[in-house]
Amino acid sequence: MERDCDGGGNRYSSQIDLARNQELAAIFPNRKQLAAGVCSIQLLPDTTPWIVCPRRLLVLGRERAGERAHQKNSESKTLNVLGYPAGTKLGVWSEVKIKYKETVGDLLISFDYTFDYVLIPIGSVSQTEIIAEFGGSWNAWQRIFESGGYTIAKRENEYFVEDCPKDKPSIIEIMTSSTSGGNKNKGNTISMAFEDAMLNKPHNAPGINYRQVWARMASQLIAKSEIALNWNGKTIWVVQDVLVDYISATTALNVRQFLAENASEVNLLSFSYGTDFQNSSGVIDLSDVELFAGQISSVPRDVQKPSFQDIIRSPICPPLSSLKKSLAKRKPMNQVFVP
Repeated sequence: MERDCDGGGNRYSSQIDLARNQELAAIFPNRKQLAAGVCSIQLLPDTTPWIVCPRRLLVLGRERAGERAHQKNSESKTLNVLGYPAGTKLGVWSEVKIKYKETVGDLLISFDYTFDYVLIPIGSVSQTEIIAEFGGSWNAWQRIFESGGYTIAKRENEYFVEDCPKDKPSIIEIMTSSTSGGNKNKGNTISMAFEDAMLNKPHNAPGINYRQVWARMASQLIAKSEIALNWNGKTIWVVQDVLVDYISATTALNVRQFLAENASEVNLLSFSYGTDFQNSSGVIDLSDVELFAGQISSVPRDVQKPSFQDIIRSPICPPLSSLKKSLAKRKPMNQVFVP
C-alpha cells in the first residue's frame, strides 16, 4: 500500500506497544504503537504463503484507479470480469448493508447481508427518474442525497443528482484466510511473530484456520451470488489459489473443473503468488489469475425439489431499489473506470 499499515484484517490483534520492546522501538523511532504489517503467512519453507489480509488481495480505496501500489493487476482483472464496457465510470461503496423483510404467507422472511464492495455505474440522474424509481417526494430524497454528500445541480427547471447510482450493480467479496488464533505462551501470535522476525530472531507464526474460512464463504457464496443475479448483475469472489485448492480437496466440488473465460452465476476470481515468492524479498504483484465460473445448480430453483442445500440459498431477493436507497445515503467512496 506504500503507507503505514493499520493492521488490515487483523487490526484488533496486531497492535504492538513499543514501550514494551525497546529493541523494536529503536527500529521504529518516534512511535508509541505499531501495527504488525503481516499480509501473508508461510507455513513451511518453499510453500505458497497464505494471504491473511483482504487488502493484500484487493482494495478499492480512495486512491485513483491504477495508483494503488502492487495492485494494478488485481484491480484491472477484477474490473474487466464484471463485463461493463471499457470506459464505464463506476462508483465504489464499501461495507454496504442491506436489511430487507417480506412476508410470504404467514412467515416473515428477512434478507440481512453486508457486501464488501458494491460497484455500480454512476452518472447524472434527474429528480423525475428518482421519483419514478423510489416513489415519495423529491424534497425528501433531496435531503437524503444532500445528507449523503452528493452534489445536486439544477438544469432546465429540474434537479439532477451527480454521480448517482444507475444501471446494474456488481458485488465484490474478498475472502482471505483467517489465522488459528495464536498462543502468547508459545509466542506465535501475529504481533509476537512479527516482533521476533523484525529482530531477526526465530519466529513462529499462527496457523491457518482452513475450516473457518471455508465455512464463512460457504454460508454466503450462493446467497450473495443469487442476489446480484436478481439485480441483473454479478458477484465476484476474489480469492487465493490455495483456498481454491483447499475447497477442491475437502468437498465434492472440484473448482478447477469450472475454469472459464467469462463470468457466470457463481464466480471465483483466483489470484496466485505463483513461484515469484521464492525469488523475491520485496512486495510481489499477484500476477497469476484464473476465473472459475459456473451455474448455481444444474436444475433451476423453481423446478428442483426442496433439499438441504437450500439452507445456503437466499430466502428472498430484495428489489434493486432497496440497494440504491442504501447507496443514496452516502456518496461513493471512490470512482474507477473500467480498463
